[in-house]
Amino acid sequence: MDILVCIKQVPGTSKVEVDPVTGVLKREGIDSKMNPYDLYALETALRIKEEKGGTVKVISMGPPQAADVIKEAYMMGADEGVLLSDRKFAGADVLATSYTIAQGIKKMGHIDLILCGKQTTDGDTAQVGPEMAEYLQIPHIANALSIEKVEEKSMVVKMDMPNTVEVAEIKYPCLLTVEKDIFQPRLPSYKKKLETKDREVKVFGYKDFEDKDENKYGLNGSATQVERIFPPEVNNDKEMWKGNGIELADRLSKKLKELKFI
Repeated sequence: MDILVCIKQVPGTSKVEVDPVTGVLKREGIDSKMNPYDLYALETALRIKEEKGGTVKVISMGPPQAADVIKEAYMMGADEGVLLSDRKFAGADVLATSYTIAQGIKKMGHIDLILCGKQTTDGDTAQVGPEMAEYLQIPHIANALSIEKVEEKSMVVKMDMPNTVEVAEIKYPCLLTVEKDIFQPRLPSYKKKLETKDREVKVFGYKDFEDKDENKYGLNGSATQVERIFPPEVNNDKEMWKGNGIELADRLSKKLKELKFI
C-alpha cells in the first residue's frame, strides 16, 4: 500500500510577528516544529505499513527550512519526502494551500491512502484535508478515531461525529484526517537519523506542476485574506478577597455586574 502523510512545519512559539502588508505570519528565523496533530497521522501510516507492508511518503508545503520536518519524518520511519516550495505559493489561504498540495500529490503519482492531522496549531481551520480530497476527487473521512480494519480495496474507519460515533467503509484511493487519540506517536530514532542523514528531500515548485495558472496559487489564488491579525493582550490584573461564603458570593456578583458580564 502506498501511503502519503501531509505534514506541516509550524511555529514552536506563540511569539511570532505578522507581516503588516500581507497579514501572514513571518516564519523565517523563528523556532519551528512539526505540527503536533500530524504526528498522529504519521504514526497511523507507519502502523499500517508495519501490518500490511508498503511505503510511507510525506509531503509538506513551506519555505526551504520546512525540509526539517521531512527529515524528522525520516527519523520516525518515513521512506520518501517531498517539499513544495516556491515564492508563488506564499500567502496562500486554505483554498490555495489545498490546491497546491493536491497538485503536488498528482505530481508524485499513485497513492492509495492520504493521511492528515485533524488541523494545524497555527491555522486551526481543519479544512485543508477535505478540500484536498475534493480537488483530487477522492472520498474522504474527517475526524477518524480509529481504523477498525484494513483490507485490500478498502478500510473500515470509526469517526467522531457531532453527536454520534459512526463506522464507515471507504474505498481506496481515499483521504482521512485523524484525531489525536488514534495512536500514541513514536519518538524519532537516533539510529534512523544516522541511516537517513543523506536521504534526499525532493523539492517541487510552480514550474513542476501541470497547472501553471498563477491565479490558483499563493495570494493570487486565495479566496480569503486576513484583514487583521494580532496577539492577544496579556492581562495580569488580579484581586484577592477575604470573607465568608456569603460575603464573597455577594462581592463576586457585584463585580460581575460592574464588568457587565451579567
